[in-house]
Amino acid sequence: MKGIKSIEDKLVITGILELKTGMHIGKSNDFAPIGAVDSVVITNPLTGEPIIPGSSIKGKLRTMIAKIVHNGGREGLLPEHEDDDVSIKALFGSTNPITESRLQFYDLFLNNAKEIEAKETDLLYTEIKFENTISRHTAQANPRQLERVPAGSKFNFKLVYNVENSEELESDFTLISQGLKMLQLDYIGGSGSRGYGKVNFKDFKVEAKGLTDVKVDTTKAEDLLKESENYAI
Repeated sequence: MKGIKSIEDKLVITGILELKTGMHIGKSNDFAPIGAVDSVVITNPLTGEPIIPGSSIKGKLRTMIAKIVHNGGREGLLPEHEDDDVSIKALFGSTNPITESRLQFYDLFLNNAKEIEAKETDLLYTEIKFENTISRHTAQANPRQLERVPAGSKFNFKLVYNVENSEELESDFTLISQGLKMLQLDYIGGSGSRGYGKVNFKDFKVEAKGLTDVKVDTTKAEDLLKESENYAI
């Protein structure tokens, strides 16, 4: 049956994402004067503080979960989004068939700005990383500057889960927990193979908002998320 599904409740998931290494999630730089940083990070336009877009977390977490669910799939390749397993479509949504996402992601905002300021990095909240690519034919260097959010930066993580069927709560949160574990062994943003974007999750809490007469027990959901805490190397 097609249509918008009813819900039993909404669960608010909160926690802390801490950077273990510098992270670069870039934005367009329409004007770059001589000597400027080649690639800058995305920031909150009101405060100038770096942010992690919710879309970055959603896309990365979906990919991590897809790698787990589709392990050993056709030729070792992940399917297109519309061909994902139904369990993934339920969490992240789909256009084929039209499926409303049970998860709603939020942008992550810096919560220890004063601490980062005190580190006296190259810029107010960020650092500049100098890199080189070397031509194998000419040995000529091609230097560039990348802006990074420094290690030790902490962001408030928030996620809302629609409880459409409480009987599927444990299986959904098992997948979320597995995806978070895998993400902490992977990276967020660019240049992950060079050590950028290593993250750690901690301090997860799950709160039922009590929007209907259905009482949803969040104990198992929170326990599963806590299993994924501090999983980074």
